[in-house]
Amino acid sequence: MLIAQITDLHLGFEGNDPAELNGRRLDMTLAHLRSLDPRPDLLLLTGDLVHNEDDDVAYRRLKSALQDFPCPVYFAMGNHDDRAAFLRVFPEAPQASGFVQYAIEEHPVRILVLDTLEVGRHGGGFCERRAEWLHDRLSEMPDRPTFLALHHPPLATGLSWMTENPNAHWVERLRGIVSAHDNIVGMTTGHLHRPVATLWACKQLIVCPSTSPQVALDLGTIDPERPDGRPMIVAAPPGYALHYWNGTEMVTHFGFVQEDLVLARYDAAFQPVVRQIAEEDAGR
Repeated sequence: MLIAQITDLHLGFEGNDPAELNGRRLDMTLAHLRSLDPRPDLLLLTGDLVHNEDDDVAYRRLKSALQDFPCPVYFAMGNHDDRAAFLRVFPEAPQASGFVQYAIEEHPVRILVLDTLEVGRHGGGFCERRAEWLHDRLSEMPDRPTFLALHHPPLATGLSWMTENPNAHWVERLRGIVSAHDNIVGMTTGHLHRPVATLWACKQLIVCPSTSPQVALDLGTIDPERPDGRPMIVAAPPGYALHYWNGTEMVTHFGFVQEDLVLARYDAAFQPVVRQIAEEDAGR
């Protein structure tokens, strides 16, 4: 099974300009994903779909960009999103108790999409109703491999300004559920505009890079009262993640949409390397 993920599109950052940078970056990324072989089984978009909350125009721009995408597409909410505006444009999106939270059942790995949007907060939220839903879904299929998708990484990342309070109530609520269920084979998030990998609550946790511009890698402290000229947003290429379920583990690869300088191709000169590795694997 192969899951493609993109995140933090921030459509509408430049208003209703149809040629805006974030829209062009999204189109590049979708074109690249369409060309993949093997083709992903599904595409996850993990939040901050638009930049200005109730921007119906940007949501419609997203719907148009995804038209005829060659695999099923699923969405999670980010802090820049608005549930009502999203559902006006995507009324078919599943919900639970007023949240865009649901299960994807049709694959070898079950995927639970969580809604961590907390209106008015840059950081995440996960109330008792959402937590009860997650606990019930995990408990009803305790032997089914399950992958969690959400927008906000529930941990301190070390990034100077894009991080979460690891002692926040919503984080502790989510941690209690995740740590108690062994059927979780991994978690994936967005929000940070950077690729990150770690363990959280004894589970693999992945942060997908953004399709919109990336956050600069900066682990130094930052003073909100004293601008110091450091880089904050950089024009790194649009990024995505591919989560590969090999039947036992979830393996994540990060990709970036750019023309890479090819240093070797699979030609006659490179064939001995491929053949040697294949023979070693067959002999084990």
